Amino acid sequence: MPRKLLKFLILFDNTSLLYFPGQFLSGRVLLELQDDTPVLGLHFHVVGECVVRVRSTRHERSYDKENYIDFRMRLLGDSDNQGPTILSPGIHSFPFKLGLPVDLPSTFLGRYGWVQYYCKAGLREPSGLIHKNHQVFIVMNPIDLNLEQPYLADPFKCNIEHNLGMACVGGGIVKCKIILDRGGYVPGESIMITATVTNASSVTIKSTKAALTETIQYFARDKVMQTEKRELAVIARGKIRAGHRDEWQNESLYVPPLPPTNLRGCHLIRIQYDVCFLIEPKSLEKQIKLQLPITLGTYPFKTADGDDTNEWAETIYKPETHYPSTLPIFRPWLHEKNDQK
Repeated sequence: MPRKLLKFLILFDNTSLLYFPGQFLSGRVLLELQDDTPVLGLHFHVVGECVVRVRSTRHERSYDKENYIDFRMRLLGDSDNQGPTILSPGIHSFPFKLGLPVDLPSTFLGRYGWVQYYCKAGLREPSGLIHKNHQVFIVMNPIDLNLEQPYLADPFKCNIEHNLGMACVGGGIVKCKIILDRGGYVPGESIMITATVTNASSVTIKSTKAALTETIQYFARDKVMQTEKRELAVIARGKIRAGHRDEWQNESLYVPPLPPTNLRGCHLIRIQYDVCFLIEPKSLEKQIKLQLPITLGTYPFKTADGDDTNEWAETIYKPETHYPSTLPIFRPWLHEKNDQK
């Protein structure tokens, strides 16, 4: 059959390959044959799963898995094994249609685990040979910030007072107040930061920094087996001498294309985003850290004039290839040699 089988394709009606939970996954399996061809069956399988694999030691691995879709159907042939079907030369199209569950987590690829969706087709010859093909599709489970907790639309404030040095040898207090313009964002937006750092100590502050960070936790058998942490965007400022202060006025951190906070419906991978404000004193003093958790969604807040802006951010919804390189699978550090833990 190798020369008789000219084409064996899985084609989706939605050419972008991007689907939402609850939509219909539909398309066809296409065969192009050169001659009369006997076929025992054409099998079709839709799979959605999360897999976590973590190497604990050189000889041990932790593994866990969740299944979201496991749908099988026979597109050609009988289960009673009544003999082969003869397909004539030319193109044959076998349609399929499946309603996707409403609670599917978004597609995600990480260093230690992934959520992935794909279809497989198998064409069986009477000789026992099986020709196989598969096609990945993308699921996006959107988070509408307008439907989340109302406080995410309000400014997010945090204050801290920290003692530097020892009081008996001229120590003092560092005060920090930081305000984010709100607590929820979508990729393509900027986080606006206002902050005041007052150095009432006798120790010079070497630098201050604000960073958008991502923390990914991988679970296996209800335990956190591995954690990835990344700085995704950074703003840094210089020194603050003793008795001085520094003012941040609407400094912006750009939010790049990223998966939404958490993977709703997935229990093996957790994603968290924070804005971390770091104060680095000179000498041997410990770093001062303020951590403000934020929520990343996919639908932005409505505008102040009431217009509905529930449209996909341009950075999210541009599936230009068969396997989109934007949300939610793009992890630019996947091929780095050194892990950051």
